[in-house]
Amino acid sequence: MLTKAELPDCPVATAVQLIGNKWKLLILRNLLVRPWRFNEMLRSIPGISQKVLTDNLRALERDDLITRTVYPEVPPRVEYALSELGETMRPIISALETWGRGYQEIVRNS
Repeated sequence: MLTKAELPDCPVATAVQLIGNKWKLLILRNLLVRPWRFNEMLRSIPGISQKVLTDNLRALERDDLITRTVYPEVPPRVEYALSELGETMRPIISALETWGRGYQEIVRNS
């Protein structure tokens, strides 16, 4: 989670700092549907590398937007899911999806 010192004055800047790259948004988009395992997430996001996925998952977990659950199995199973705080991102991502669909329609019909 951001510290008070890291917290921008502007609320929009705060949101952008937390989810302001395309990878985080695509990870959150997936987690809106269900919990995901690392490798299935990696396969579902074209162009993302293992390192970038790992770094973004860690950042989202550090900022309390997702949870990481390790199941005591052999081999170990790890699942990522939206946290309670992450669930509050649902309307924001839904609005982005709605806007993106509208834009795609405009472009396709022009």
